[in-house]
Amino acid sequence: MAEDIDAAKRRAALAQPLNNPGFEPTSSLIEVDVAAASNRGKLRYQNTDHYLAVRLGRVQETLLTSLAADDLPRRFSEYAYAMLVADGFGDSGPGARASRVALSAIAHLAIRYGRWHVRTEPEKFAEIVGQGEFFFRHANEAVIEASRADFRLAEMATSMTAVYIAGTDLFFAHVGHSKAFIFRQGELIPLTHDHTAVPEGRHHAPGPPPPGRLDLHHLVTESIGARAGGPRVEIEHVQLWVGDRILLCTNGLTDAVKADRIADVLALRRKPQDTCDALVQLALEAGGPDNVTVVAADYTVRGADQAGAQPLVA
Repeated sequence: MAEDIDAAKRRAALAQPLNNPGFEPTSSLIEVDVAAASNRGKLRYQNTDHYLAVRLGRVQETLLTSLAADDLPRRFSEYAYAMLVADGFGDSGPGARASRVALSAIAHLAIRYGRWHVRTEPEKFAEIVGQGEFFFRHANEAVIEASRADFRLAEMATSMTAVYIAGTDLFFAHVGHSKAFIFRQGELIPLTHDHTAVPEGRHHAPGPPPPGRLDLHHLVTESIGARAGGPRVEIEHVQLWVGDRILLCTNGLTDAVKADRIADVLALRRKPQDTCDALVQLALEAGGPDNVTVVAADYTVRGADQAGAQPLVA
């Protein structure tokens, strides 16, 4: 009898669950619902804007094993998100090609060289910034090389604005006069500042300048493709809050629609695609003097309280 009891205890010990603790980093819980819309406007012959949204991921999935299912983690995935807009200069083919070349270069570079930081830590921030600078430099080289291929493409250039979301962190990089914002608790917060001859914030009337007067508000001082060695790239970092809405756009939106009106549309909390369509329509109703491109994204975290914006601890 004692031997039977000992044997039962031994078998019970062998059969005990392994009790491995589960692991769910914020990078495995974030959800970014992204949409975009673009229009050439009413006064432009062509649309020289382009946009790009990419999801970068890391996955672990058990294919074959002798272990029981309870001994293994469920299929695990974690993602980061990149969103970009580019505004090619001019109202002709070279501008459209410049923005196209720049975004295509970024998409290919991410595969070839990318270290996809889907889970960020403060000690890795400098590496992420360095990688962003590297991508912008190579996009600049790609546009310059493309411009040399045909004299009709000479001096083509583009603005470019990018955001990278990993866990609770958002990194943004910017050259030119396309823009990025966060909409948080009713406020539209600008992340970028225009690289133009007149400092941003100086008032100017919508539409073109008076005849004979140079439009310094749209004279871009930094761009992709303007010079060898690359532009001065601004890359910074902010922490995301649950409920944040991210907005990227070309100046065709902000030149035509006031910031308060943009914030009113974002405050309605409609689906990102509906939001993009509504903002483009506002620009068209205001005369649509330029190409207008909008990328909007809602940032949420599974299991977090979505009732109001709040910071998260990674």
